[in-house]
Amino acid sequence: MNIKPLSDRVVLQMVEAEETTKSGIILTGAAKEKPQVAKVVAVGPGAKNEDGVIIPMTIQVGDKVLAGKYAGTEVKVDGEEYTIVREDDILAIVE
Repeated sequence: MNIKPLSDRVVLQMVEAEETTKSGIILTGAAKEKPQVAKVVAVGPGAKNEDGVIIPMTIQVGDKVLAGKYAGTEVKVDGEEYTIVREDDILAIVE
C-alpha cells in the first residue's frame, strides 16, 4: 500500500535514534530521545493560496530533514511506521 499525501503534507520515516552514547554507554528504550531526523518518503502537491494557485513544495522525496519532536500524526502501514506532517512542521533540510 502506498501513502499519497494531500495538500502541503509530507510523509516521513524517522531515522532510528542512537543506541549508544559517544562514550559507549548503551541506552535503554526509555532513555533514548525521540528521533528528529527523518527521510522524506512522499510529498503532497502543495497548498493552495487564496486565488486557488498551488504553491509548490520545497521538500523533495529522499531529503533528510529535521522535524519537530512531537509534530505530525504517526501511522503504521504494512508494518512500517511513518509520520505525516505539514511542510511548516519541518524545521530544516539536513545535508
